[in-house]
Amino acid sequence: MTLKFHKEIPHLAPSLLAADPADLSKGIQLAEAAGATWIHLDIMDGHFVPNLSFGAEAVRSLRKSSPLFFDVHLMLSNPHLHYLNFIDAGADCITVHVEPDYPLETTLAQIRSRGCAVGIAVNPKTELASIRPHLPLVDLVLVMTVEPGFGGQAFIAKCLEKVRDLRVLREAESLGYKIEVDGGVSLENAQGCVSAGADILVCGTAFYKSEDPSSFQKHISNIGV
Repeated sequence: MTLKFHKEIPHLAPSLLAADPADLSKGIQLAEAAGATWIHLDIMDGHFVPNLSFGAEAVRSLRKSSPLFFDVHLMLSNPHLHYLNFIDAGADCITVHVEPDYPLETTLAQIRSRGCAVGIAVNPKTELASIRPHLPLVDLVLVMTVEPGFGGQAFIAKCLEKVRDLRVLREAESLGYKIEVDGGVSLENAQGCVSAGADILVCGTAFYKSEDPSSFQKHISNIGV
């Protein structure tokens, strides 16, 4: 599946986790009004990460009224048992983590077989070697720039080394994946992310707490490499 980009690269994906949890629809509407074409949906199980978010039924409800590209990030210990629910709910891309113990390669293939884009994610302490065999199988690689589970954390700049290495690997091996960064991304460090090779910037707190989300979106779109 080809990921749906409009002309702007880098691409902003506001993280709904940072919106008002009592009114997720309003968070979606704010992203749309700002000009975003993606929304990042963090699904957390309270086990793989120490927090809970929302489930497939919330995604299904949001899908009914939104044309945005649903970038669904499964922070789950057993994503192979749940990905179908999120595809059925309207996910456009499903990203799973490499760290839990489950049939990763089979899960990636099954997500793709359902016509959904597929991504693989690595935590800050996870080495790229753990995902390298799977890179030809994915449309997106998500580099976590904070420890997953909570919004509002400080950006870990060292993680950009992975972004640079992923860009080099993509060019050297003629692979087609996009590179996404998630965690503590803001206007202050966005240029560094893009210069390192990031195509998609997940912004949660920085976007939803900004005084002018539309201006935030435009600033991200105008960043040069």
